[in-house]
Amino acid sequence: MEKDVLILAIESSCDETAAAVVKNGRDVLSNVISSQIELHKLYGGVVPEIASRKHIEKINQVITEALEESHTTLDDLDAIAVTYGPGLVGALLVGVAEAKAISFARNIPLVGVHHIEGHISANYIENKDLEPPFICLVVSGGHTHLVKVADYGTYEILGRTRDDAAGEAFDKVARAIGLGYPGGPKIDRLSKEGNADAIHFPKAKIADAPYDFSFSGLKSAVLNYLNGCQMKGIEVNRADVAASFQKAVCDVLVEHAMLAVKESGLNKLAIAGGVASNGTLRAAMEQACAENGIRFYRPSPIFCTDNAAMIGAAGYYEYMQGTRSGYDLNAVPNLKLGER
Repeated sequence: MEKDVLILAIESSCDETAAAVVKNGRDVLSNVISSQIELHKLYGGVVPEIASRKHIEKINQVITEALEESHTTLDDLDAIAVTYGPGLVGALLVGVAEAKAISFARNIPLVGVHHIEGHISANYIENKDLEPPFICLVVSGGHTHLVKVADYGTYEILGRTRDDAAGEAFDKVARAIGLGYPGGPKIDRLSKEGNADAIHFPKAKIADAPYDFSFSGLKSAVLNYLNGCQMKGIEVNRADVAASFQKAVCDVLVEHAMLAVKESGLNKLAIAGGVASNGTLRAAMEQACAENGIRFYRPSPIFCTDNAAMIGAAGYYEYMQGTRSGYDLNAVPNLKLGER
């Protein structure tokens, strides 16, 4: 019988300080997350310097909790996986420095993990049958990618956003209609009270790149609508705006994902990233996949937003393929998927 592989994972790319212990890439023994959302709400978004300081305060605590919850000690570990990019450079540095320190002090192998690879790998945690190849739509505050997952650790980016990421557009529109931060969950909740067909907002298509996305025009259309109502003295129905905007985003995401799956010849689609926890998007994807005979995979919401369990899943497959990082591992805020 093969020995279980235990990985301590650390995630600190933005405003969640997280640690987890993952067994064999798919069994989460612990998943501890210290969120800073309430703190950053005061400023209407993430303040990088504050995020970094909070990571420093919390990182030892979350690691200790993760080890205790999993009934694991540092002596039991086979490797330490840590997010080293992309993300906020100061925030990333906290996690990378911590992982390197533990690795050096206890002589435990170190594995640097790409944050987006982590989001994709979140699908392995609850879907034990999911194996590459498949198509994955990654939608978060900083990224909107359509990715062909050819194998563990092997990715081909089919499409990406030309401007705003989907989550970024959610945050900006939420701010414009007075909902505050974080925008995605608030728009999702408010949209349930509105009519998604009340306002027609545009859906951008890029002629030479059918898999690429663009959300800045949609965001501008919402702002223009709000300004027009204000100038004409028309009362704005915020729920209708939220629902109509959300429908426009979800329609584009679904259309592009369906096209990629059909043209790739694969019949498996996964979604990942913070926006993948959006109820309207999940329902629309599920329906489209059912209608087209496509197997649909999505992580539970806790594994969609930033967490360390997903880094442990990705780190396991990197570790098994022989990936080892040196003590010169550094934070790479603009790291591209597939780069090392």
